Amino acid sequence: MSWFNPVSIIEKKRDGLPLSREEIRGFIEGLTQGLVEDYQATAFLMATYFNGMTPEETVALTEAMLESGERVDLSSISRIKVDKHSTGGVGDKVSLILAPLAAACGLVVPMMAGRGLGHSGGTLDKLESIPGFKVRLSQADTLKVLRDVGCVIIGQTDAIAPADKKLYSLRDVTGTVPCVPLICGSILSKKLAEGTDALILDVKVGSGAFMKTLPEAKNLAKNLISVAKKMGLSARALITDMNQPLGYAAGNAIEVIECIEILKNEKPSGHGDLSSTDLRELTLHTCAHMLVLGKKVKSLADGRKLALTKLQDGSAWEKFKQMVQAQGGSTAWIESPPTEALSPARIEWKTRKRGYIRRMDTEKLGKILVEMGGGRKKASDTVDPAVGFWMHHKLGDLVKAKETLATAFVSKKMGPNHLAEIETEFLSAIEISPTRSKVPPLIHAQVL
Repeated sequence: MSWFNPVSIIEKKRDGLPLSREEIRGFIEGLTQGLVEDYQATAFLMATYFNGMTPEETVALTEAMLESGERVDLSSISRIKVDKHSTGGVGDKVSLILAPLAAACGLVVPMMAGRGLGHSGGTLDKLESIPGFKVRLSQADTLKVLRDVGCVIIGQTDAIAPADKKLYSLRDVTGTVPCVPLICGSILSKKLAEGTDALILDVKVGSGAFMKTLPEAKNLAKNLISVAKKMGLSARALITDMNQPLGYAAGNAIEVIECIEILKNEKPSGHGDLSSTDLRELTLHTCAHMLVLGKKVKSLADGRKLALTKLQDGSAWEKFKQMVQAQGGSTAWIESPPTEALSPARIEWKTRKRGYIRRMDTEKLGKILVEMGGGRKKASDTVDPAVGFWMHHKLGDLVKAKETLATAFVSKKMGPNHLAEIETEFLSAIEISPTRSKVPPLIHAQVL
């Protein structure tokens, strides 16, 4: 590639001109071969963020990222492989319940997940809260877990879409996360590389999502499905709400604990009726779609019925334990998460007035979690799994003055001034009104 000049490609994209398939392939190959510097890749990301890509460019980008590495060969597993991907948000831990639940229903679920991105949490960071849990497995070990258990949740290896791995880490720290072609390329290159046959997409919308409005979310969903189908992958999308944290927990270990409660059919810690939790409801609905895609059932109603049965009879919990054990995790820890899994430094953040919770700036809540140490400001940062917070209330709830909004588990390293600043930020993210406003639906739309 002696002719390769990344600057000319950056300039062309900067000026809003479409790139050819060969130019995109050349840039991605240059990235993986070390011919493109980080600052040049960042310039490319920023130019793409502002000028976008045509559908043809997006397909070419996805193909180039896919072909930058190896593909997992799952042809020896005859059953239909179905995966799920979420565009992320705060408290979005559906995958931890969904993978074992879908496996308990008879599907094979090869789930390649990611780490935290911007204010959005990452499935791998959550699972690594479990002592010993390995998110990096060889292809042989991945196949063994899939055959023995039916589900696996892993991170991408250096051999799987290495161009995406590089761009993913740069997007996280350069403000270029919410870009449709970059999102499409990132998600679909990994999903195609992992060997899945079908994919359900959970596209988040709202204050805590990368897509803030319904038209933006629908546009992303349609682009994802269009590119997926052009590349031979069966796909459908749900557009779901992220105007408040999903479930009650935000943090890494604390979200795993909430998932364990649901898998065990226990009530969320101190929070009302299990059947009313949005996390449980979204998981069941998503599983129903996976079962339709995987041809296990003919209708969503049948899919939901099967998923609910496998959750209530303990089958999903058993699959989760099997998956954790197969991936090296401590089954003793998940059977009874120890007290030290969460930081002993606990603070209650209380309301300052009576009223109804009208709005949450959920992105701000996610950034607060990052500031607490539960996420990354730069790619090299270490995540503290023990920090996080339990939300005691949801949108539409009536709260009294000085009532606890959240219990925060904070790092002992944080000084009183820093803690006071974080509390002020948290309270400013929660809008309390004298009158109750309509609460957004959990599921806004589906795109087939």
